[in-house]
Amino acid sequence: TDLRPLDILSEAVPAGGLARGIRVSQAQGVRGFQLATPRPHALGFPASRLFIHCDCFPEEFSIIVTLRVLGVPAKRNEYIFTLMAEESPSVLVGLRYAPSKLHFLFWSQERAGGWQTRVTFPNVSLADSQWHTLVLAVSGQSFSLTVDCSVPKDVVVETPFPASLSVKRASFYLGNRRRRKGLFTGLLRQLVLLPGADATPRICTARNFKVATLSVPAVLQDQPMKPASNEVLKYPYETDTKVTLGSRPPCTKQEKAQFWFNASWRGLYLCNGSSWISMLEVKQRLDYVEEYQNLVTNSETMGVEVFTIPKVGLFAATANRHSPPGSAIYKWTDGKFVPYQNIPTYQAQSWKYFTIGKKIFLAVANFEQNDRGQEFSVIYKWSHRKEKFITYQRITTHSARDWEAFVIEGEAFLAVVNHREGNNHNIDSVIYRWNPETGLFETNQTIPTSGAYDWEFFTIGPYSFLAVANTFNGTSTKIYSHIYIWLRGSFQLFQSILTFGAADWEVFRIGDRVFLAVANSHSYDSGMPAPSNFYAINSSIYELNITAQMFVKFQDLLTYSALDWEFFSVGDDSFLVVANSFDGFTFSVNSIIYRWRGYEGFVAAHHLPTVGCRDWEAFHTAEGSYLLYSSAKEPLSKVLKLKTT
Repeated sequence: TDLRPLDILSEAVPAGGLARGIRVSQAQGVRGFQLATPRPHALGFPASRLFIHCDCFPEEFSIIVTLRVLGVPAKRNEYIFTLMAEESPSVLVGLRYAPSKLHFLFWSQERAGGWQTRVTFPNVSLADSQWHTLVLAVSGQSFSLTVDCSVPKDVVVETPFPASLSVKRASFYLGNRRRRKGLFTGLLRQLVLLPGADATPRICTARNFKVATLSVPAVLQDQPMKPASNEVLKYPYETDTKVTLGSRPPCTKQEKAQFWFNASWRGLYLCNGSSWISMLEVKQRLDYVEEYQNLVTNSETMGVEVFTIPKVGLFAATANRHSPPGSAIYKWTDGKFVPYQNIPTYQAQSWKYFTIGKKIFLAVANFEQNDRGQEFSVIYKWSHRKEKFITYQRITTHSARDWEAFVIEGEAFLAVVNHREGNNHNIDSVIYRWNPETGLFETNQTIPTSGAYDWEFFTIGPYSFLAVANTFNGTSTKIYSHIYIWLRGSFQLFQSILTFGAADWEVFRIGDRVFLAVANSHSYDSGMPAPSNFYAINSSIYELNITAQMFVKFQDLLTYSALDWEFFSVGDDSFLVVANSFDGFTFSVNSIIYRWRGYEGFVAAHHLPTVGCRDWEAFHTAEGSYLLYSSAKEPLSKVLKLKTT
């Protein structure tokens, strides 16, 4: 196979036209094959046309599928493809889906008489009439599924994929298993076998992950073939395209697959049924930053979380110091944040928005005890009926600083940073696992931390990581912060990095490079002479070195008691903004936006006057791009607008 992509879909389509039972259809501006034949055998071809030099299926490989699935009745399976021996009804290799599940099938000939193994990926929702790209990576006993470049779902089974699965006298069948039952009823755009490699890094570089491509048949590619003078289109396809001019029109299911041309932005956009997706536009560049809104808060704000509730709107939750009046939630209304809901909190430090299925949650990290002397942080659940957040679960915490929510292998987790208990900073922080039966978070793992401030979860390929920012161990801020990797059902130490009062980790990607930035807040050691300035200190950016399998220092940037990093993009340009909070003399310190300059790294581009800056959030609306910063020293946060050219 020469480790080249093997395009199963193209092989099933004759070079001169379409096979009987295959037609080209277009949905949401994207083309795919629709299968409709009373003879499933007609949708097959010999495996020898792909495996020219070898009679064995690859031992390690990826399968890439782009498809659009219509509603699937309960208890029904539909096949995406199968590989079957001519003389046997057994499926050698196959992929099928059921409502909310995806099944990968393979035949192990190493067992007596043969044995079929089914690897099931639960909670895979494909039947929503949307385009999705799946990458299934197989290696031995490990199976990893990535849907639309989201967090991979990893499954390990007892029976490994066979090392020598013979494909002699076998054939591939498109959308069936040689019979009409289970015939694929949706649209297929891409079906590629990539031997010897995990295709996720190659696929997950496209802007539109749902239709990311490795290899697509020519007839399905974006530009229709131009007919000769009086010749009809060589490949018939269905489409109903309309382009709207002028101001922003609505984008609902009625406008799905319609285009809008915005003359002022010089952009062409496609409606996906809920929002306008950019198809072609002049890339914007950041010109300058202007003050847009003074957001008066209940009290000093330790953290802010910006989030969108589908079909409801854009919100910002501020974590405020004093109680009463507690913290507040604001809703973006007519181009401004306006008060929406007050929630009682106790020296709140941060908020975390997350979802589990259709449930919407917002967790607050409380730093102090309540009026009854109880110390707990609270998870709130969005009530669709009341259209506000209501108390859902209380969890005992110890001077909590931060929450982090994430999903691993289809399971939801929530991690809290415990800063200290009394005067003891060396305590456990806790990772909770969602129990779908009780509908509650339960303790799953504890990790020792030292005056910790922040958790940061991220994934690289099939691996999941969790980084903790350790700040103070009781005598020094010059301590190690740690990165943990998920292995065999728990987080285990992956790497330790020396930090100085670390307050925040920010992971980000530029192209195929992965970076991790730490905000160092101050340098203090009770056993060492005091420095000239505790707070003027380098914060560092680390880059993942694949060969060394570790993060190595990429760049140091001088910061002033840095408490937060925020990564954002404008057009093709990448930026980092730092929250400088105190320079040793005053809280009125410039926070800085750094622009990515490739070989030069990050270079200061904009200096922003801030007062006790604690947190940054970048967000986008139809009207443009914004930054929101919270002040830990005055009851006033600010929204800044990014002006572009």
